[in-house]
Amino acid sequence: MARYTGPKTKIARKFGEAIFGEDKSFEKRNYPPGQHGNNRRRGKKSEYAIQLAEKQKAKYTYGILERQFRGLFKKARAAQGITGEVLLQLCESRLDNVVYRMGVSPSRSGARQLVSHRHITVNGEIVNIPSYQLKAGDVVAVREKSKSLEAIERSLSNSSHVYEWITWNNDTKSGTYVSVPARIQIPENINEQFIVELYSK
Repeated sequence: MARYTGPKTKIARKFGEAIFGEDKSFEKRNYPPGQHGNNRRRGKKSEYAIQLAEKQKAKYTYGILERQFRGLFKKARAAQGITGEVLLQLCESRLDNVVYRMGVSPSRSGARQLVSHRHITVNGEIVNIPSYQLKAGDVVAVREKSKSLEAIERSLSNSSHVYEWITWNNDTKSGTYVSVPARIQIPENINEQFIVELYSK
């Protein structure tokens, strides 16, 4: 199962924002990595460089590697609607992302691990595929045997985010993927149009 396992703070510093969630190391050094850091004089970026950076930011944010991300783009292009918007909606509809949004895990990588280790069910059935695409109305829950896991309890007690397109019941530790989020409901700072332009070359 391919995933990025390298240094996360370094990547976040490259993009100038904490794309992997709360990061104390990033807060201390929120300037580009490298020997000269803040003092480096950078020339004007080319159009291609800007588009590529935006694609990489989206990939790192959602924890998706190139082959899978390109597959999602092809799927988005074939679907009805604005390609860039549909692409982000497909990323948001992934099971690992929804588990993260529900507050079951404090990070997408943690949510991915919970799914892979069979702690999560969809409509009562165990699903261990992080990239599983949810449909509106699907019920996502913590498996009965896993409800007492300390990591899940801790994450839920610290979670304060509320999203209009998902519901969560802390008593039953289950929630519903109510609908596909509109672009305005997706909080990620990604310019999807740059990604579309890059892949359309």
